[in-house]
Amino acid sequence: MNVFIIGLGLIGGSMAIDIKRANPSVRIFGIDTNQEHIQKALTLGFIDEASEMIDLKEAEVVIVSIPVNAALKVVPEVLDIVNDDALVFDVGSTKSLICSEVANHKKRRNFLATHPIAGTEFSGPNAAIEGLYNGKTNIVCEVEKTAFKLQERAMKIFQDLGMRIRYMEPKAHDKHIAYVSHLSHISSFMLGKTVIEKEKNERDIFDMAGSGFESTVRLAKSSPAMWAPIFEHNRENVIETLEEYIGNLLRFKELIEQNDFSSIYDEMANTNRIKEILAGISIKTN
Repeated sequence: MNVFIIGLGLIGGSMAIDIKRANPSVRIFGIDTNQEHIQKALTLGFIDEASEMIDLKEAEVVIVSIPVNAALKVVPEVLDIVNDDALVFDVGSTKSLICSEVANHKKRRNFLATHPIAGTEFSGPNAAIEGLYNGKTNIVCEVEKTAFKLQERAMKIFQDLGMRIRYMEPKAHDKHIAYVSHLSHISSFMLGKTVIEKEKNERDIFDMAGSGFESTVRLAKSSPAMWAPIFEHNRENVIETLEEYIGNLLRFKELIEQNDFSSIYDEMANTNRIKEILAGISIKTN
């Protein structure tokens, strides 16, 4: 099977590693606008050959693993090129816009909208790791619009990666992911910004930052090139989550100002049940 991966960073690279591990006979072709990424992917060995868009007519599977703004343009172009039996799926963190973009494409049946809930704060080919997707959830949207035999091909790949499947409508996906992922990244970026602005001595940050700060600000190391477009594409849901989050922060601030530490205790105690909700989820998952 010929698998083409467009975007050779953490997500695409990790997928290449595990697809090759599960199916050694698969030939993986890499496409990336960054030539250094292509060379690094070849050196690391998770692609067999560098390729170009025109070669997609030979593809049986195309995985689009690029920032969501670029995917809006690239996915229709991919569908224009591939043959009628090729599976094309994206792995972006927003789904409504991409589903709308391809809704009337003549090869809509070849496309599957997916979002693997997996990642780290690192980016680029060097960040690719084996087993990234094992045990993780993959959100699949509008599955009924994909040809059944191509659904089966996709599910075989996801099974090989060790992923669980959850079906969801694009709008519902974007709303929920704004709370559990996008808001987390914004919070981390803004915490990092606040500390950098107020703590001018970097040595003080290094010496005094404990594991709590490190884990909370971890996501601030994520790629702005990937995350700025996500916030743009999910703008309405992100604004809604921020309004609720800011409201809770202001409430917390007011309780401190009022010396109402009994209410602060209650707020934290009520929130402690998040431990039960998140039981079994790795802290290293985005």
